[in-house]
Amino acid sequence: MVRLGVLVNPDAGLGGRLGFKGSDGRAEEARAAGAEERSGPRMNEALGCLSSRLSSQLKGEGAEDGVVFLTSGGNMGADWLPEEISANSEVIHQAVAGSSGNTTAEDTKSAVQAMLEAGVELLIYAGGDGTTRDIVEALAAADAADLPLVGVPGGVKMHSGCFAASPKAACEVVAAWLAGDLLVAKTEVMDLDEQAYLQGRWSVRMFGEAATPSSPRWMQGAKMRVEAAGEEDVIEGLSDHVREVIVADKNQLIIWGSGGTLRTITENCGFEATLLGIDATKGSEQVGTDLSEQGILDLLEAHGDGSVTLLVSPMGGQGFLLGRGNLQLSPAVLRRIGVDGVLGIVTPAKMLTLTHLRIDTGEAELDALFQAKRYLKVLQGYRTTRLLKIAED
Repeated sequence: MVRLGVLVNPDAGLGGRLGFKGSDGRAEEARAAGAEERSGPRMNEALGCLSSRLSSQLKGEGAEDGVVFLTSGGNMGADWLPEEISANSEVIHQAVAGSSGNTTAEDTKSAVQAMLEAGVELLIYAGGDGTTRDIVEALAAADAADLPLVGVPGGVKMHSGCFAASPKAACEVVAAWLAGDLLVAKTEVMDLDEQAYLQGRWSVRMFGEAATPSSPRWMQGAKMRVEAAGEEDVIEGLSDHVREVIVADKNQLIIWGSGGTLRTITENCGFEATLLGIDATKGSEQVGTDLSEQGILDLLEAHGDGSVTLLVSPMGGQGFLLGRGNLQLSPAVLRRIGVDGVLGIVTPAKMLTLTHLRIDTGEAELDALFQAKRYLKVLQGYRTTRLLKIAED
């Protein structure tokens, strides 16, 4: 009998569409502002896929090769189990909810400890980098750092290499591991300076290592900071192109994505830039700064049927264009803009780390619309574009 752990950080990702730079300590505020659950539903999606893969392995009488799921009660696990998984699960932990009802890092750590005591062999968890750090700390304290982890991406910040590319990818990698098709390897767990991040500065270091099934196809890998000397001229050329071709159209609404490259281009075009937020301009006028999902939707509604361009730059090393650090670009926003309204911005240094672009909008049907195009146009220099393949997983 294989014993799989299932753990959800229900607070992870709550602030993404609101434009929060993370949900740590702000879960109650996010829920009061109308934030929708993110990590739990994505775990449910991953397990729904897995239940169909494991129809012959789910626990039964005398099934030595079956699977049993160990989880925490309520919204840290049991609430998100599909019926088929729930019937083959054991609740071995209960969170100690505070006065707000929100869970804490200590709840995560105690859940990990309970699963270790119950003989867990692989842990599937949903959250972000903060959840990953809490789990890794708990494993280190229990001298169990070799326990394989598979992260279902459910947070705002996911720079660590133990996350799958999507909920479906998490399902595929767990199924392949159960079938004995994947070896376990070490990957980096990234530690982001939360205070610097809230102030718009990206400061990250390696926090430690975690074991995870090795699959370049389904696992996202750790985020890399891509820098190259001598790219000032390239970025200046990119800025000139955006200014002359897109900004010059006074009726063109531009939604500016996050990241250092786009911040520089935005400033070169004469606008105020938010490093880790979403901004908007129309012609020579800045019409939005550090926008939430609703703020973007309001601008799109006011713009009517006018032309819109979304400028986004992929994450170095991982290739994510959408779904990592820009959750304000929700399915509702992306459907309004349209797939053809998305333009990638890629410098030569970042191009060296990319074999394809990854899309994780949070909605399977919308992901499929992007994947159906097979390729997406990216701007890589002044008046120079190319097509990059969109990953299918």
